[in-house]
Amino acid sequence: MQRSFLLYFLITIVGCVFIGRLFQLQIIRGANYNPINNSAVKTTYDYPERGYVYDRNGKLLIANQLSYDVMIQPNQVEPLDTIEFCNLLKINKESFLKRFHKAERWAPYLPSVFLKQLAKEDFAFLQEKLHKYDGFFIQKRIIRKYPINAAANVLGYIGEVNESLAKKNNYYQAGELIGKDGIEREYEKYLRGKKGKKYLQRNNLNKVTGSFSNGKYDTLSKNGKDLTLTLDIDLQLFAQKLMSGKRGGIVAIEPSSGEILALVTAPSYDPNMLVGRKRSKNSTILFNDTISRPSYDRGLLAAYAPGSPFKMMNALIGLQENVINEQTSFKCYYGFKYGKRANDFMGCHCNVVGKPIKLKTAIAKSCNTYFSNTYKRIVEKDNNSSKGLDNWHKHVSSFGLGDYLGYDLPAGSKGLIPNGKYYDNRYKYSWNGSTTISNAIGQGEILTTPIQLANFTAAIANRGYFYTPHILKKVDKKTIDNEKFTIAKKTTIDKKHFDPVIEAMHEVFRTGTGKWSQVKGIEICGKTGTAENFTRIEGQKIQLPDHSILVAFAPKENPKIALAIFVENGGYGSTIAAPITSLIIEKYLTGQISKTNKYREQNMLNLSLQDIYEKLKLKPKKIASGTK
Repeated sequence: MQRSFLLYFLITIVGCVFIGRLFQLQIIRGANYNPINNSAVKTTYDYPERGYVYDRNGKLLIANQLSYDVMIQPNQVEPLDTIEFCNLLKINKESFLKRFHKAERWAPYLPSVFLKQLAKEDFAFLQEKLHKYDGFFIQKRIIRKYPINAAANVLGYIGEVNESLAKKNNYYQAGELIGKDGIEREYEKYLRGKKGKKYLQRNNLNKVTGSFSNGKYDTLSKNGKDLTLTLDIDLQLFAQKLMSGKRGGIVAIEPSSGEILALVTAPSYDPNMLVGRKRSKNSTILFNDTISRPSYDRGLLAAYAPGSPFKMMNALIGLQENVINEQTSFKCYYGFKYGKRANDFMGCHCNVVGKPIKLKTAIAKSCNTYFSNTYKRIVEKDNNSSKGLDNWHKHVSSFGLGDYLGYDLPAGSKGLIPNGKYYDNRYKYSWNGSTTISNAIGQGEILTTPIQLANFTAAIANRGYFYTPHILKKVDKKTIDNEKFTIAKKTTIDKKHFDPVIEAMHEVFRTGTGKWSQVKGIEICGKTGTAENFTRIEGQKIQLPDHSILVAFAPKENPKIALAIFVENGGYGSTIAAPITSLIIEKYLTGQISKTNKYREQNMLNLSLQDIYEKLKLKPKKIASGTK
């Protein structure tokens, strides 16, 4: 009796366990059942079209084209005539084995790319033969096409998902395509859409017999969303042409919105180089070029000394801290003496000798002496240089300098705005305004990127506030409403202090260093700059040709464009950066270059600094010997 009871009890317990397990699998987990875990199910993917990309005026920047990939599911591959198959794919046996083992290591039961992006003629021929080879199939893939050779640094490119990412993110399979840079990466979730899945039932001979569960688990693909960028592609193309034969960056912003109108890096490359079967070869060429660096976005990443445009910052801080006013004057005797040693002297080329120089003239003529005195007064205001510089740092940082700014592109550099602690550590608390006097003229330790200087200029144009620069304008024709980009950020400088600085910037293009680059009928406000450029060779500090810089906005009232230009080793800001600036402003505001400025345009289009770059590459010491 006891044995019989024990037997019934065990049977009941086992039955309850089975019933409970079936309930868990079919009822509780059924809703989340993934057919891919069933070895009798074959999964195929329906890839959506990536979203199209347009400029602010509706011009197509990124489109799609069909590509054909040979896929493999290793556990379904049967013995085959390897030589014949390799001939069909135009690969050798070694390549076949390498690809097969890679797919097998990744996941023998999952499909992955065996050979990507077949030519159309190869696809048509292979399609007729592929039924003979179990475990291989053709999958259509959408790849990119760039109708306009421009803005590669902004648009970015797509590339294959590697095994590491596929393991971390279950949305992707190894070999699928994903945004790798630019807006393709930044807005991948908008652009990629949603891929569809189809589950096919296989019999014991691994032959597909139909849809699994009558398509219950199948999903449809959903195309990616179209994006409209803030970019003006005509302006971008024009700026790119002006930078031909030169190295540097140009960033143009609409002050009233923070929208990026142009983001140029030079040299650059045709975005179509990173599409198709030649992508691997071209990417090796582009990314391994450590001299011209065409894949390096100088507009966002290159940190340069800002030079004389930074004088406007010190002017604004001096006015805010009440250490100068519009009538404050200093006399210049060819430079500024800041120490007791003979070489403690900062030269000046304002050409106003021994006469009182006030703010407007100081900016228009770019007087180093005026801004050295101003900077010393700021830093030493309360007889505590460290605290004084911290206060200076606070004002500078409020313009977005020394930070990533928060724009919506993946590349960026913080630059450097030193504070009191920086110099306390460097000079062991024994320093003053004279020790750091190069900060007065935008040299020394200060480093800024072109986009930071363009944003700084937009803040001046707006008289004290700016919007975070951004590149995305609309998603599927709907304007974005992101507070990050639509709420203004205020600087620490009162509005009243901007008017005298703006008047002085206007004077730069009337009678100052930018007077030879005026545009009739357009009131341009700007500041030229010539930043010293050093490198170290064999432990020796070598001065190389200066960088040519200019920041500007226009028109003076109700500004429509603010920009910053850096031309590496271009010399004086007035000789290269200024004419390029005036041409870009005229082109954007009027849509064309006037007849009177055609010569200026042609001169800049034809001007190349390639000889200087070649000499710097081969004999930097020799070319540096002639610099001031």
